[in-house]
Order: sequence, then structure tokens, then C-alpha cells
Amino acid sequence: MVAGDLLPATTEDRTPAVRPEDVDPDAWLPPEAEEDVGAGIPESTELAYGGDMKRFAEWCTTVGRRTMPAAPQTVTAYLSHLKRTPRPKTGRPYGPNSMDRIIASIRSSHRAAGFEPPDTMGARKVVAGYRAELGRAKDPAAVPRKAAPADRAVLEAALAELDRTRLSGKRDAALMLLGHAIASRGSELVPLDWPGSFTELPGGGLRVRVFRIKRKRWQNVDVVLDPVPELCAVRAVRALARALEFEGGVVTGPLFQRMDQHGHLAPDMTRRGKPIGDPSGRMTAEAASDVVERSVKRAGIPGRWTSHSLRRGFVKSARAADVDIVRIGRHGGWDDKSKALIGYVDEEDSQGDQNPLTQIGQAARTAQEET
Repeated sequence: MVAGDLLPATTEDRTPAVRPEDVDPDAWLPPEAEEDVGAGIPESTELAYGGDMKRFAEWCTTVGRRTMPAAPQTVTAYLSHLKRTPRPKTGRPYGPNSMDRIIASIRSSHRAAGFEPPDTMGARKVVAGYRAELGRAKDPAAVPRKAAPADRAVLEAALAELDRTRLSGKRDAALMLLGHAIASRGSELVPLDWPGSFTELPGGGLRVRVFRIKRKRWQNVDVVLDPVPELCAVRAVRALARALEFEGGVVTGPLFQRMDQHGHLAPDMTRRGKPIGDPSGRMTAEAASDVVERSVKRAGIPGRWTSHSLRRGFVKSARAADVDIVRIGRHGGWDDKSKALIGYVDEEDSQGDQNPLTQIGQAARTAQEET
């Protein structure tokens, strides 16, 4: 996604977009610098933002407005349009969360192209009013679609349904337990290699070198032996590595590999006659989510289950054990001021023994007993 790609042709009756280099002769980037900027944008984000901008540009062309630099009123009008326009695939308008992302897409694309992002206060008011409207109507679209947390209790139930004597069962168990242990996203979990991403620790644990996608930095995460063997990520990873070697002849390479229904590793995949999938057999993040969803639902536990459930589940497990939020964040690669982590912790602290009302009641009972 480079600057030139973000500037669609303007309509004849509109003022063309003024490029920054027309005002400042130094306001341009050589192709290699534009590539370097693009490398700093996560692939999933780039795809989503690129699609958002493509649709925004198409709408601007239809109504005769300038895409870049967009006027604040243009963005406001577009968000109002989305509120009332059914999406082709679902027949429903965009939800507030998607609209928030679209606003971010427009602003980020302007910055990438060297333009000052448009003021989006009006657009955000449209979204806020839309969210309130849906909330009053008790429409589920008003509620963020979060992945349910797969904590230790959920994992225990899901793992009980796996046949861990099979290679596929060993893979699925290792994927879920390790994802929970290092609080990883699916996109951070599937790139792990054996043994390249792992280092032996004294006492039998493993140090996992994981690249934190959002923070764009490497982190070493120490995973210790769990006192419950069935829930031990270290044992599960080693069991998978042994099975890959003895059953599949794989000594090094991707730890989490795709399999067919018969347990054959890295089966050929085609779409319209063309090969698809990682040639090394490495699973995708979407496939990791499928493993989590399939495994948990097999245990009969309702909820929205994805690979992100493992990351959220780590927070729930840690808070249940009264682990400090700072230690949780640093283990899971969150920034110390992460709003996402604070939101997860607040949600967990509002439940069970962490609920303030529960603690108030316990204090009252204790005081009553003392008197």
C-alpha cells in the first residue's frame, strides 16, 4: 500500500488532490522507502485497510467527491452512507466496530500517502449515535464480537475430547496449550519452528522466542513444567516434536503443520488448479483458529472460539491466580499501558471472587463474625 495507490482519479468537476510534493519538494519517498514503510504494517491490517480504502474511493467517485485529501464532511457522509447500506455478503449494514476500523483506515491511508488526516469528529459522532441506537434496540451488532477466553478449565475440557495418541491430537493439544502458555495470537503461534524457536531451560522448561506482531519486537517467553501433566505445554510440545520425527520424518521446520483427515503431513492444496498454502506445510493463523473452535465446541462449551481465545484465556487464568497485571502484560508482550489488556483484566475482575460486590460481601461477613 503506497502513496500512489491511494490516490484514485478525480472526477472532472472536482479539484484534483494536491500532492505534498507539489507544496514541499522534499515531501516524497523513493520506492524502496515506501516498501520499508509497508513492511511495518501487519499483513492482515494492510489487507483490511486496503479493502476499506478501495470501497471508500469507489463511493467518492460515485458521488463526485475527492478521496484524498478527503474533506471531513466527506468522511462523515460516507459513514452515514454505510449505516444505511446493506453489505453484499450479509445483507446487513456495517456494524459500529467495522465503522471504527474504516475511520482508522482512512486516517492511516492519508498518513501513508503524506497527507494530513481529515478531522473525523463528525464521523465518530455518527458511529457513536449508531451504536447507541443499536444498543437501545438490543441489537447484537452494538456489542463487540470478542473471542471467548479459553482458560485452564476450558482447555482441560477441550483436551479431554482429543485423541492424543494420534499425530493430529498431539498437534492440536500442543497448539492450544502453548498458545495459552505464551499468551500468543494465532499469527504469533504458527510461525514457530522446532527446534529453532525453542531453547532448553534448567529444570526442564522451554524458552520460546516469539515475534509479537502488534509491537513488532521479539520476546523470549519462559514456559515452565506444569504440575498437571495433561495441561503442560512443555510436555505437549515435546510430544509433538517426537511424533513429527518418528511418524512424519520431520526433524526441523514448522512445529504446527497442516494435516489431512488421515494425519498425512503437508498435503498438497490447490484452488482452481493452482497450488496454495505454505510449501513447507506450515499452518495458517486461520487454521489455528479452526483447531481451537473445533476442539472447544466438541466439548460442548458455547462461545466464539478463535486462536485469540488462548491469549485471552491466559489473562483469565492468571487473574484467577491473583497474578499482578504488570507481570501478566510483560509475559504476554503487552505494552505497560495497553488498553486491550486493561479491558481484559477489568472484565475478569468483574466476575467471580474478583467482583467488588463479592469482596464487599466477604468483608461484611468477616466483620459480622468478629462481632
